[in-house]
Amino acid sequence: MSGLMSPRKTLLTRALGSLRVLVSPRGAVFLLLAALLVSIAILNPNFADPSQSIRFVQRVAPIAIIAIGQYFVIVSGEFDLSMGAVIAAQVVIAGNLIGDYESRSIPVLFLMMAFGIVVGLVNGLVTTMLGVPSFITTLGMMLALIGGVYYVTGGSASGNPADGFREIGRGGIRDVPVFDIIPWAVIVLIAALAVAIWISRSPFGKTLIAVGDNVTTQLYSGAQVRRVKTTAFIISALSSSVAGVLLVGYAGVHPSVGSGYEFIAITAVVLGGVVLGGGRGWVVAAVAGAFTLEALFTLLNFANVPSTWRDTIQGAIIILAVAYSASNLTGRRKRRTSQTSPTTGKEPEFKSSPAEPASHTHKTNGG
Repeated sequence: MSGLMSPRKTLLTRALGSLRVLVSPRGAVFLLLAALLVSIAILNPNFADPSQSIRFVQRVAPIAIIAIGQYFVIVSGEFDLSMGAVIAAQVVIAGNLIGDYESRSIPVLFLMMAFGIVVGLVNGLVTTMLGVPSFITTLGMMLALIGGVYYVTGGSASGNPADGFREIGRGGIRDVPVFDIIPWAVIVLIAALAVAIWISRSPFGKTLIAVGDNVTTQLYSGAQVRRVKTTAFIISALSSSVAGVLLVGYAGVHPSVGSGYEFIAITAVVLGGVVLGGGRGWVVAAVAGAFTLEALFTLLNFANVPSTWRDTIQGAIIILAVAYSASNLTGRRKRRTSQTSPTTGKEPEFKSSPAEPASHTHKTNGG
């Protein structure tokens, strides 16, 4: 009899486990996304057409890609406010250096990626080596890049890359059955997500989450915290660069392209259940958060809600996410307190730089 009941118990356990995932912060975003998509299809039946759905994915692709980059920074316990400025800078670089010369597309593309790496490297080193909070570091980078962009463009549209380069963002594989077209942006998004999942499951990805959860423990265990966090900033800047390449296709060359994308990325990530402060999150849920956010705005548009509500909604989501993160952090601190040494009542203390110690000093009762 017990042998017959065992498969049923196993099935029930799996069902309950799946239900817990769905009602968890990172799982709830998928339910919310499904509800929003169904609601949009009800208000506008044409949205359910495969050719329209794939266009929706194409429109969300740049947002989802920067959400991937922001995920790696936030899960490590940091922020990147320079993403929108990086996008604007990359758009201007493409517009002014490529021009009508399609043969320059590949060299300029490599230059754009190199520029992104440099920006991420500077953000990471200033944050980890100098101990400047990432909020301030990336805010300064944002202002510096925006200032440079407006200096070069004079605040107006400047340059226009060749049509071949713009096809990356607005073109695709045509005459595809059912979908009519598979946009290059969708292919780029799939590739970026696949790489992000691979990175998340690698030792680097696991260390990144561990650093965001408890940097002190990782310092004590000998993790290369500076290197890990700096790499996260580089990934973030590269994701912004890729988004910039896509946005050139259908947004044109203007210094305002990318404006506010850093806050859109943060909102998308927290919608995906990633905890501000680090240590908790799933990159797939962060991408789902980007789709959920755009689906929400699309639904509001079909419902004739003024577009001015977008910023209000984003702000409300971020406030709720911060409140949730604060309560989560308090719970983690209580758990750590209960696990401290019974003899000292304190966690180990370290004399080190904010990001990575030169040496560790473990205090004990013996001094």
